Amino acid sequence: MKNYRSIIRNCLLIVLICIAWSCGKVKKNDVKEDLSNKEVSAKDILGNPDYLAMSFGAYRHADHSIEPTLEELQEDVKLLHALGVRMLRTYKVHLPQAENLLKVIHELKQQDSNFEMYVMLGAWIDCKNAWTDQEPIHNEESEDNKPQIEKVVALTNQYPDIVKVIAVGNEAMVKWAATYYVEPWVILKWVNHLQDLKKEGKLPKDLWVTSSDNFASWGGGGEEYHVEDLNKLIKAVDFLSVHTYPMHDTHYQPEFWLNQEGLEGKTDMEKIEIAMLSAKDYAIMQAGNVKKYMESLGVNKPIHIGETGWASFSSGQYGAKGSKACDEYKEALYYKHMRDWTNEAGMSCFYFEGFDEPWKGGDNPGNSEKHFGLFTVDGKAKYALWNEVDNGTFKGLTRNGNPITKTYNGDKEALMKEVLVPPTVAEINQSH
Repeated sequence: MKNYRSIIRNCLLIVLICIAWSCGKVKKNDVKEDLSNKEVSAKDILGNPDYLAMSFGAYRHADHSIEPTLEELQEDVKLLHALGVRMLRTYKVHLPQAENLLKVIHELKQQDSNFEMYVMLGAWIDCKNAWTDQEPIHNEESEDNKPQIEKVVALTNQYPDIVKVIAVGNEAMVKWAATYYVEPWVILKWVNHLQDLKKEGKLPKDLWVTSSDNFASWGGGGEEYHVEDLNKLIKAVDFLSVHTYPMHDTHYQPEFWLNQEGLEGKTDMEKIEIAMLSAKDYAIMQAGNVKKYMESLGVNKPIHIGETGWASFSSGQYGAKGSKACDEYKEALYYKHMRDWTNEAGMSCFYFEGFDEPWKGGDNPGNSEKHFGLFTVDGKAKYALWNEVDNGTFKGLTRNGNPITKTYNGDKEALMKEVLVPPTVAEINQSH
């Protein structure tokens, strides 16, 4: 009997040891999996619908010199995180916002090991005499460019777990940026410099380097852009960050917006839906033109949308007296179209933008540049996000201390009264 009990006891002991060993093994694997999730690279993030991207600016005042505080930045990061955003694109490394954003993300990660947010950090690039009363010299660069690059490198090395992409310039090659654009050799010079730092081990080897520019600047527009330095740049970057703005072209290139075919007998709402699908197709076409040019060089690299957006209000050329493009309803349709298209295509879309920024676009409060956000300055969610409010996505979160509520007090009927049908060519001609 003693031997029998001893055998039973030994068997139980062996079972307990096995259970403990297997539990320990599971925990180890879990830890390993968690770590692997944290050590993601740009290659893992870009084009992954689980890592939505957003263009980020947190300036809340008409006076651009008033920097967002750490607390304000934390509010904004938490709101975008709740929305599923995991990758932010920001510039202005010479101002506190960019560095403070990295600091805030670092602190949130310290507080919660499961918190994920990454950054595409931009270096602003200008030509000589940009933003001065002297004539811009587009084939020479500003002395301010080198400090921008140095700061981007320093911040990337300080926060290698957060900064996953460096972008050299923001719409820095497009020729309509007449006050500051540079020729492609300037961007190429700094992209090559950063790629060399990666090879030398002075930047993380899995960091991706790009330039964030208009589709035309990437070869998707006129032949004036098809120069050898651009071809070299396309070969030098890790991916192409392409900007497309159908909203602006409702005024500048309105053919896609006006005189839609098949509108006979359609309701006003159906006409609006058709117009916004045309805007989506227009953005797809512009990105496709970049792809065609890239492939004509024998290059095959990822293309992601570095910027696109739709303003919710304009008192000017996109509003009631112009192309009638801007309202919250159309903004919501465009946001959905862009997310649907890019997620399905395996592209990232750094949607512009998370929050309205009152400093943009001069003194006119109706300037469209002030109204591209999905949130208002005081924390109201625009129509694109009303469902998120209903679903409790922002529960417990605030902006400027305000809980997140809906614009128009959630009254869709009131919102729709401000939604205008896109005009025809005849109507545009009459207004002129």
